[in-house]
Amino acid sequence: MNWLSMVAKGLFSGAIIVTASEIAKKSTLYGAVLISLPLISIISIIWLYNDTKDVEQVANYAEGIMWLVIPSLLFFIILPFLLRRDWSFESAISIGIIATVLAYILGTYLAINQGEIQS
Repeated sequence: MNWLSMVAKGLFSGAIIVTASEIAKKSTLYGAVLISLPLISIISIIWLYNDTKDVEQVANYAEGIMWLVIPSLLFFIILPFLLRRDWSFESAISIGIIATVLAYILGTYLAINQGEIQS
């Protein structure tokens, strides 16, 4: 892949994130709807297929995403829970990130050992 293609992909992906955060300033619900859509996953799946034309690799990638979406939900449970109990933002996000990293380790283990995912 050439550098121009990588820059274009990065700018497009970044634009989605910036758009979602700007929308969230006006409406947290609509910002959340936009960012919760699996746009980045779908775009990266399309790019992977376009770059490789390997449907098995795409299937493994999609299954890997599925195994790791589940642990990522832990962050979105912990963060609002702690913030609503008067934890500081820095502490709440740190605990959420640490818990999510641990859940990702477990999710990766399960994906490799229970799914058909290759590391």
